[in-house]
Amino acid sequence: MGQCEDGAKINAPREKETTMSTTHPVDEILPPPKLFALGLQHVLVMYAGAVAVPLIIGRALKLEPADVAFLISADLFVCGLATLIQSFGATQWFGIRLPVMMGVTFAAVGPMVAMANANPGPEGARAIFGAIIAAGVISILIAPLVSRMLRFFPPVVTGTIILVIGVSLMRIGINWIFGNPVGPTAPQIVDPAHADWLKAVGEGTFAGLPAIPEKFAPAATLNNPAYAPLGNIGISAVVLIAILLIARFARGFVANISVLLGIIIGGVLATLLGKMTFAKVGEAAWFDIITPFHFGMPSFDLVMIVTMTLVMIVVMIESTGMFLALGDMTGKPVTQRMLSAGLRTDGLGTLIGGIFNTFPYTSFSQNVGLVGVTGIKSRFVCVAGGIILIVLGLVPKMGALVESVPTMVLGGAGLVMFGMVAATGIRILAGVDFAKNRNNLFIVAVSLGMGMIPLVAPNFKQWMPHELHPLIESGILLASVTAVILNAFFNGAADATEEIKAAASKAEH
Repeated sequence: MGQCEDGAKINAPREKETTMSTTHPVDEILPPPKLFALGLQHVLVMYAGAVAVPLIIGRALKLEPADVAFLISADLFVCGLATLIQSFGATQWFGIRLPVMMGVTFAAVGPMVAMANANPGPEGARAIFGAIIAAGVISILIAPLVSRMLRFFPPVVTGTIILVIGVSLMRIGINWIFGNPVGPTAPQIVDPAHADWLKAVGEGTFAGLPAIPEKFAPAATLNNPAYAPLGNIGISAVVLIAILLIARFARGFVANISVLLGIIIGGVLATLLGKMTFAKVGEAAWFDIITPFHFGMPSFDLVMIVTMTLVMIVVMIESTGMFLALGDMTGKPVTQRMLSAGLRTDGLGTLIGGIFNTFPYTSFSQNVGLVGVTGIKSRFVCVAGGIILIVLGLVPKMGALVESVPTMVLGGAGLVMFGMVAATGIRILAGVDFAKNRNNLFIVAVSLGMGMIPLVAPNFKQWMPHELHPLIESGILLASVTAVILNAFFNGAADATEEIKAAASKAEH
């Protein structure tokens, strides 16, 4: 039979050779075992960053642990779905068809935390998801126009924005280590004696006193033992040191997942010290469907929608830079049609995210960097990674396990993750010409200052219209608007495509 086949198809080797020569490395389908291994590597590289956002927002909303675990599962599920659409493609309108892993963007964390703080609980969740759904629809519609806005986002602007994002997020990582500024882990608590006295007055124990004014309460004056205990700081330090040691001495794949390994080491230590339990993991199901509108039908607030849409414009500009850099890395130039399809997928992923109770999506830059490290250009590796993420999202025990990780463990990793975002901004700014164009100094300086206002003076908005609060509470948006305006004022709006491409190639974090 083999001889017959050889005789009948004497030109088969030549045909195979021709096929191989015409198949672009991006479209190459690798053997299943290799696809699985490489896809799993992509998942592990992005896993810590992917689950960080639902943890942050879920806890900012003060949701129940089961609901936070659900957010994590939903996030993994939509990460996988958006990755499949982006890398495999879905019609000519969606999917850039390059090796891209999709994950929740950190750029939206600041505004969402502000929204959550102003309106916690399921009601706040519905408002956030409503803003995300609307921003996703708008992003799909404006995606073809975003590429024409590149001139307004040269490296001096994008570098500044990413720097401010990192600096803003550092506050979250620091609070994970020591305790939140308000609530049970606040730095100070009310003296019990003062609270008892006020209670006695309110119950009318003392005759002849006027009524206690509404919301009258004693001030917190005692140091809270739940704030910054040395044990928690020690665990965070172990996580941080472990990540640094792995990054320094490990090689290849192990070095790429240093953050994840650091969290695992911290989790084991926390378990041994009795600070981490697995009761919720045992109660969680092995399999469950991710249902849309878990918290009820979303609500739509105009200012929140505008805020989230502005975030998505910034996200799509960042994605554009990543796509252009990835096109160079893979040897497959990104056309206008491909770019529009990729940006539409950012919007579609965000729309799907809002429906399935999760957050805005973008391409993960660390995975773009992994393509350069491994030299594997096949988009089907990311397709495999997307399938793995979907499976993980359908296993509630995975979400419950992540939710069980104590905040002090995440804090040590948070310093690295969020600090790397800031460092990426600095790396992009390093390529900006400050010597010949001193105006760039003004752009960075003023924009950074504007971005710091909500961090340093969170009550600056008290006399401003309440409708504007979700917009101006975000230092990221303040910095973004300021940087764009100042750049247009000082430098004009020349074509910056090549500069953006070069900057994106530096943003491998």
